[in-house]
Amino acid sequence: MPIETTHTSPNELGHQIDVLDPRNGRKISEVPVTSPEQLNLMLDQSTVVQSEWAVRTLKERVQVFFQLRNLLASNAEELAQIICSENGKTHGEGMAEVNKAMELCEFACSLPQIIHDEVQEVSRGVECRTSRQPRGIVACITPFNFPLMVPMWSLPNALALGNAVFLKPSEQTPLTAVRLQSLMHEAGLPRGLLQIVQGGKDLVEKLCDCPSIDALSFVGSTKIAALVYRRATSNLKNCIALGGAKNHLIVLPDADEEVTAANIAAAMSGCAGQRCMAASAMVAVGNVDHIVHKIVQEAEKITPGAEIGAVISAEAKARIERYITDAVRSGAQLLLDGRNPEVANGEGGFYVGPTVLDHVRPDMKIAQEEVFGPVLAIMRSPDVDQAIAIENASNYGNASSVFTQNGAWANYVADRVSVGMVGVNIGVPVPREPFSFGGWNESKFGTCDITGKSSIHFWTRLKKRTTKWNASDWQDWTS
Repeated sequence: MPIETTHTSPNELGHQIDVLDPRNGRKISEVPVTSPEQLNLMLDQSTVVQSEWAVRTLKERVQVFFQLRNLLASNAEELAQIICSENGKTHGEGMAEVNKAMELCEFACSLPQIIHDEVQEVSRGVECRTSRQPRGIVACITPFNFPLMVPMWSLPNALALGNAVFLKPSEQTPLTAVRLQSLMHEAGLPRGLLQIVQGGKDLVEKLCDCPSIDALSFVGSTKIAALVYRRATSNLKNCIALGGAKNHLIVLPDADEEVTAANIAAAMSGCAGQRCMAASAMVAVGNVDHIVHKIVQEAEKITPGAEIGAVISAEAKARIERYITDAVRSGAQLLLDGRNPEVANGEGGFYVGPTVLDHVRPDMKIAQEEVFGPVLAIMRSPDVDQAIAIENASNYGNASSVFTQNGAWANYVADRVSVGMVGVNIGVPVPREPFSFGGWNESKFGTCDITGKSSIHFWTRLKKRTTKWNASDWQDWTS
């Protein structure tokens, strides 16, 4: 089954990918497309290097990530600038990615304290032991919206656990990955263990089909995640594919007005709404007009080009604005319009300002589909059960939050929403390490999660060993 893509650089067929700065639309760099011949050479190199890497102890392997964590800190400003230039984020958001990458390194460094062989004497003189072994060569396919953080969801754990990794970053944000690879080499990672490959859907298909690659992680839209998962697993690979989301924030009348409004405004506009944890839908339970009014006030303070960055491309800007226009035509009430904002020094940039729509019906496209922009669709519900029903009617199942000062209602909602991650009075309920990240339903395909302890099972295989030395007990060894 061919894998479709939503973006292909016009110069990709000329064996290079142009990289644009979304803040002004100008070309800032280009990267060469990885050819099939280059991919085969990289695979040969990685096979040799991985076999040498795998025999090192886990404690020895994680030393690389002690060094990488410090290199990330000392190069934070440079990394943030690269992220901002190819993705369009604000400086603060770029620095936040670096900080999260450091935290992911710290978790990898803790793996020797987490992973232990299980040993038991199962009968007299007979011992059984289980251990975690690397899979070999694995691949990670990552999106444009977090060019440093999302690769770091997989790379430290996969590498520390003894694998070699092929990383294919988004063709829209390839530069951060190149700099990350150089920092890993500086930290002591042997060359050939992390291979950066550049390209579009043809390369994704090759990674899914390649018999030398044993496991593959993917982060992107649900449509592409499902295609990648089917193709990879049809080739007998272990695969986890994270897709899109439509995260609902359920707001009860007793919610704290200031906390709720500030959290929701930040959650819907952070990273220009280009994240799978964005607060894209709100379900107002009962009379919460005062909170809706306060959300609009908070969103009005967010200035495009300052507190909110650009979206990734002109195509993305046009698509987001079409969702807004269609919603208004379908009867939604436009409380705050972020279309075509004026941005100082942002001429030619791809900006959409914070947008708030009220009285959205659950059957509208904007209520059902992932907009991936700074747009909040507010739906109305007379009671909590109907609000939960609206959430659970979504095909997605990434995250949901409830805003209330009543613990019983918070638990009632948290227990009943069909999502993998729940927040209480938190707009973006991302678990921190060692807890893992991952949704349900059409927001994730595959078993395990992509980060935290759960990822250990994904990036390794379980080996079982049974040992007997005492010949006098031979006859009852199975007892």
